[in-house]
Amino acid sequence: MEYDRFQKEAIDYINRGHSVIVSAPTGSGKTVIAEHVITECLKKAQGVIYTAPIKALSNQKFRDFQGQYGDKIGILTGDVSINPEAPVLIMTTEIFRNKALEDPRNLKRYAWIIFDEVHYIDNEERGTIWEESIMFLPAHMKMLCLSATVPNIDELSRWIESVHKMPLKQVIEKQRPVPLHFFFQCQNEILDRLKKLQQKGYKKRIAHSYRGRQRFTHAFFKPNRLSSLLHHLQENDALPSIYFAFGRRRCETLAQELFSFNFLTKDEEVQISSLYDSLCERFDLKQEKSAALLTPLIKRGIAYHHAGMLPTLKEVIERLFTSRLLKVIFTTETFALGINMPARTVAFDGMRKFYGRYHRNLTTRDFYQMAGRAGRRGMDREGFVYCRINPNRIQLDEVRRILYGKPERITSKFNSSYATLLHLYEKHQEKLYRLYPLSLHYFQEKPRRRKGAEAQLHAKVNLLKKLGHIRDNALTHKGRFAASLYGYELPLAEIYEENVLEELSPVELGILACALVYEPRKKDRPPKITRNVRALKEATEEITKNIHRLEKNFGIWPKSKECFWHLAQVTEAWLRGTDFSKLGQYSDVDEGELIRYFRMGLQILREIRQAPVSSDMLKEKINGLAAVFNRDIVDAEKQLRLE
Repeated sequence: MEYDRFQKEAIDYINRGHSVIVSAPTGSGKTVIAEHVITECLKKAQGVIYTAPIKALSNQKFRDFQGQYGDKIGILTGDVSINPEAPVLIMTTEIFRNKALEDPRNLKRYAWIIFDEVHYIDNEERGTIWEESIMFLPAHMKMLCLSATVPNIDELSRWIESVHKMPLKQVIEKQRPVPLHFFFQCQNEILDRLKKLQQKGYKKRIAHSYRGRQRFTHAFFKPNRLSSLLHHLQENDALPSIYFAFGRRRCETLAQELFSFNFLTKDEEVQISSLYDSLCERFDLKQEKSAALLTPLIKRGIAYHHAGMLPTLKEVIERLFTSRLLKVIFTTETFALGINMPARTVAFDGMRKFYGRYHRNLTTRDFYQMAGRAGRRGMDREGFVYCRINPNRIQLDEVRRILYGKPERITSKFNSSYATLLHLYEKHQEKLYRLYPLSLHYFQEKPRRRKGAEAQLHAKVNLLKKLGHIRDNALTHKGRFAASLYGYELPLAEIYEENVLEELSPVELGILACALVYEPRKKDRPPKITRNVRALKEATEEITKNIHRLEKNFGIWPKSKECFWHLAQVTEAWLRGTDFSKLGQYSDVDEGELIRYFRMGLQILREIRQAPVSSDMLKEKINGLAAVFNRDIVDAEKQLRLE
């Protein structure tokens, strides 16, 4: 095949044995470079690891690569273990970090690691995992880092070189192979220039006084109609379109709004109906209400896709989209992360989204992660991006900043878990603090911030000593147990030490696992607790309260995760054999979200089982529980094996 300039440059470096970091726009063809590494490693009988930031992307890469490389591909995530001895192993970054920390000797056979979406090191919740994966990468492994466009790629490269004392070749591409053309829907008009948006969209402003401050609203505001936008796309041959909306219910509502549209010819309608029917049969969705609700939309070339849906139904929608029969898909931002689903057009419902604790305007980097899905390489001469603008909700300068500003730089979110520190203490004892200067945080920050980060490390280790995880410069029984659990170490270790885990019934153990992982939403009703669970809830609350008190005393933030018992009833029903389709009476959590929490709870149980100090009785209890937990639609491996 004919390579682009940046692809050829990266491949030349790889062929000469260099580690490489590639910064290029979304949709520019970075995966081709990863495929070259895999092909070359297989030729030389060398192993290669491919890491991705989320399980959905890992699963998709497994399917894609399996089509190319057959049984040479394996996958290892918290949910799935298929062909784990394969020479090419796809895994989440968490799994790789854990392997690098716990027993790097198990990585001897792997010559390369591919870090896809390495800019994820900037992620507030999980960026630390990426940072630690690079810090503790075994010396014999070369790396290929693939990143979206970021302005400080040179700084990231210099940090990696400083850690591993080896050259890291930079390859930077700023041009997209398919250029983007921006449009705006404002005052219910379609405008193709920022200047027109200013003239027609941001008309005469009216000043208001609000709490002593002057605020402005825009007179003569006309609401943007979805039908107007879609008529425009249809008339201008701008389909298929990915429409990003920042809310699950919003995706569904917008799709239903288009019910009067039909984007398909009679032949296409027959084709998509047949394909949807066969896929629903293959993925055992024929009796699912959620699949039936989508049928009338599918027949019109419309669908929605979000994390609250059944994983198998999302898979079916993705396959329909790649068939090019779906013309409009309403989806949340996860559809943009690495998943290779390009369209001719991308539309934005708005220019704000929820960032962890509050809503704010999009970052430039997030905008282009999504906008980059516009324009299909080899099919489209240009991609079209439509931004729906409400001048009363976003200032013109902010629109300009999002579209034409410099992408935000990558910054460290370093915050090592207790489990990581326990592993490091086991190997290095009090010398573990010398590892902090290897971090990106140390590389980027000024002395005052460095001191604060070091103080946090000392505080966490001192807390671990206080709680009895470390004694006489060695891990205790309790410490070795906690080291196996990433994210839930302290509460689970206290419960373990008091022999509660041994005394719990399998159902109670499953309820506890789901309580540990659940994150309540604002709209959640208070959980209904049975008498049996109430005692467990009270015991864990007392334990967590004590841990939080100690963390506050030691100045540690963020505090350890507490348990939330909203899934107690639905978990019990599932573990007592209730069919998944009937679980709605016990919980109003979305189907896809419920499956995700069941899988996360199951992952905790597996980590407890793998802890070297867990008793045979506890392991046997978890084996039986896991078999009940991981059945039917919750079984992630089953979905991957459905071909």
